[in-house]
Parts: sequence; C-alpha cells; structure tokens
Amino acid sequence: MALIDEINEQPAVVERLLGTLPDRLRPLVRNVRRSGIEHVLIAARGSSDHTAVYAQYAIGAIGRMPVALATPSLFSRYRQPPRLGRTLVIGISQSGRSPDVVSVLAEANRQGALTLAVTNDPGSPLAGAAFSVIELGAGPELSVAATKTYTAQLATVATLAAALGELPAAGWRDLRRVPETMASALLSSEAALGMAREASDMTECVVLGRGFNLATALEWALKLKELAAVHAQAYSAADYEHGPMASFAAGDHVLAVMAHGPLEPDIERLVKRLMADRGAPALVVGERAVRGAGWLSFPDRLPEWLSPLVAILPAQLFTAGLAEAKGLDVEHPRGLRKVTLTS
Repeated sequence: MALIDEINEQPAVVERLLGTLPDRLRPLVRNVRRSGIEHVLIAARGSSDHTAVYAQYAIGAIGRMPVALATPSLFSRYRQPPRLGRTLVIGISQSGRSPDVVSVLAEANRQGALTLAVTNDPGSPLAGAAFSVIELGAGPELSVAATKTYTAQLATVATLAAALGELPAAGWRDLRRVPETMASALLSSEAALGMAREASDMTECVVLGRGFNLATALEWALKLKELAAVHAQAYSAADYEHGPMASFAAGDHVLAVMAHGPLEPDIERLVKRLMADRGAPALVVGERAVRGAGWLSFPDRLPEWLSPLVAILPAQLFTAGLAEAKGLDVEHPRGLRKVTLTS
C-alpha cells in the first residue's frame, strides 16, 4: 500500500534532508540579513498551508520574525497584490504547479522581493519563479494524501527558523534527533490500528491543537476528511471555546494533540470538559495520557517547537487504520487527485 509505505519512509526522508539543509539555506539566510528583511509571507494550499501555519510559530518563536499567510487570489484573480518590501516570500507546494501559488512568487520577483520555493519538484513552475529553491528530495509520492512531503516541508521550515534565529548548539542537536524520534513514533502502528477499529463509527469530530501543534490538528483533520470520510473540523483550543463548542453534538468525537509545553494544560482541560459535559469519545495524541481518553503516545524527547514533526505520525497511522476499518480505498479518495491546480 503506497500510503503506509510513504508514512514509514518519513524518518529516512527527513534524515536525508536535515543532512544537507543547513548548508543549502546558508546563502538565503545571508541574503535575508543583508537585505534587512523584517517579515515573511508564505503562499501555499492544502497540507502545505498547514506547514505555513507551523512556520508562523516556528519562524516567529525561533527565527524571531513575524510570518503572514498570503492571499493568493489577490495576486492571481484580483490582481491587486500588496507591497512586499523587506519581505521574504516563500512558496510551499509538493508539486510546485498550482498557478495561484506561483503567481505570488512571480509578483514578489517583479517587486524585487527575496523569494524561496520549497517543493518536491525542482523543475516545477514554482521553482522556476524563485530566487532560491529547496528540493525536498522525498522521492515520488504516489498516494493522493501527502505524508512524507508534509513532514519534509516541516523539517525545512524548522531548519530555516533555526538558521534565522541563530539557534544554540543544543537546539541543533535536538533538530538532528528528529528522525530517530519519528522512527520511535511509528512503533505505535498496532495501537493506532486498534483504536481506529474501535472508532469505526466516527463520522463527525473536532480536532484540537494549539501553538506549534495547531498545524498538526489542521493536518490531521484534513487527512480524516480525505481518507476516512469524516467531517472533521480543526480548531485552536482557545478559539474553540469562543463559540464553536456550542455546536458539539452528542456522539461527536474529540481528538486532540498535546505536546509538553505551556499550552498542554489548557488542551487537557478542554478535552476533559467535553468528555464530562457532552459524553464525547476522546483520543489524544501526546506525550501523556488523559484519564478516560484513548492515547497514542509519541516520544517525549524533543522540545515543543519540534514536536509537530513527530505528532503527525500517530495521527496518520490512526487515520489510515480508520479508513481501512470503514472499508475505504485510501489510494483513491473520492473526488481527489494528487495534484490540484487552483488559479
């Protein structure tokens, strides 16, 4: 099965990438500093857009630069692009072929902004539109659902954040330990399959995350929609309490991502509240269990800012298992193609 093979390839893909990324990013980082760049703008769609959400936290916290998400239709349809002075403009796309994402980099080049393409295809239009290109080197991704290209994108963003922020040596050592920690997380495959079978009646759920792992919640919800026909809505745990929680219905499931850090108690409290007040079946991907909830653990061996590279793996395994338990074909999700071209 291509999907499971590609899930299992992720530690090796990220290890290869991390071996070369610092040197490949060094000229770009020099240009960022020389040009007096003050902020980052990222254009992306789908899973790549969740990488961009991670970048808002990683580059913001570690690289100490604010990150905004582009609105590609301002460039491609309205043709009223914002001014991009002192901006590093990044396009992230597995295929590098989506016209609206390419249009953002093309306009950035016209304005003289510094541009970077992060893509699995160095011959793509996106790569051709960029000043610098990072090829993910993930190999062909045959499954419609992105897995190994997503974590390769996260690794690229994490390394860029580390380089921009002049991360101390201990932080670089943590980054180099990501592949072995990912491999440990994949050992949860049997547990994930068992929990998926128990949840085979799932049709509606909310997926909660916050901080660095808001991206994980968004990506998990997307995979549940793509592969397991679940109406999954992802939320920041903070935003969820500002209204959406009122729509939670009896029988809905709650899924959550909880990495050790300052936001962990808030997410745990919300999960417990939904279990107690609404009788919600719950599943937590995290470094410790919540009483009464299913638990898929991932190793507590990395700082929170790197945890999204690991936390998504048990979520992918659970989702693949859920699709199998429902008798769905994960290689041919209904109505989807590998490359989606939006303009």
